[in-house]
Amino acid sequence: MEREARAFWIRSPGKGEIRDVALPEPGPGEVLVRTVCSGVSRGTESIVFRGAVPPNQHAIMRAPFQDGAFPGPVKYGYLNVGAVEHGPPELLGRTVFCLYPHQTRYVVPASAVTPVPAEVPPGRAILAGTVETAVNALWDAAPLVGDRVAVVGAGMVGCSVAGVLAGFPGCDVQLVDTDPSRADVARALGVGFAAPEDAAGGCDLVVHASATEAGLARSLELLAPDGEVVELSWYGDRRISVPLGEFFHSRRLTIRGSQVGALPPARRARRTFADRVALALRLLANPAFDTLVTGESPFADLPRVMPRLASGELPALCQRITY
Repeated sequence: MEREARAFWIRSPGKGEIRDVALPEPGPGEVLVRTVCSGVSRGTESIVFRGAVPPNQHAIMRAPFQDGAFPGPVKYGYLNVGAVEHGPPELLGRTVFCLYPHQTRYVVPASAVTPVPAEVPPGRAILAGTVETAVNALWDAAPLVGDRVAVVGAGMVGCSVAGVLAGFPGCDVQLVDTDPSRADVARALGVGFAAPEDAAGGCDLVVHASATEAGLARSLELLAPDGEVVELSWYGDRRISVPLGEFFHSRRLTIRGSQVGALPPARRARRTFADRVALALRLLANPAFDTLVTGESPFADLPRVMPRLASGELPALCQRITY
């Protein structure tokens, strides 16, 4: 059995490197996984790469199998698909998803991996962690049949939310973004698209995922009376202002936070984290989600690719890393 692996580490803010890693011998109830591909969740991983995680969020922002600590050195990531090379018979040889960083091989408890359905290709299964965020957000939002919904911010999370909502009966869904090229993504997902200034108001629900002050302000403007904004943006160490004057009180508007680290209260007693990721993988049987993978790089290039992703020089929704 090969006992060594290679992993991507953030050595210090803005600087990455690949390090050799010694693998432990898999014990009872553990699996050895060989990575097939991983995904860069550009929004969150860019914040981590820049060293912009606030000190009071260091514990909350830890990835399940993170090594090191913020701001660095740290091994961070959570979109990994691989093949089980050693483990229980029911998992041996299976393609699995795991919330693991960018690393060629790794050993984890068997309970930490989720088998990928046969109808979902590995290259699409890397989106499971982000679609899981979308599932959690919509459990929080609880849209109703026929609702008018806007998703403001067509990044990886916003597009995943729109993709899940596209299959919701009777919903009129518009994806809102300042980048006109996102219209092609919206079309592939089967939802409408609008620039912020052209977005239709009177929404029952707005999901905000642009991570901008202007996006949150526009989200509030798009709501009908008694409407709700579900806030998915992660602002890192940035402070933003929220326009709570104007129509906020007279329309009785609501801003609700949603974060994938906890199950919504309405599901907490009846669903587990394993149930949620398994649902996300089932939803990924829809080939429309392929449109969210907008670039691909070999693992060896990740130290050069990550700065370009973090700066926006390399525009991407999800950057797939191949091994």
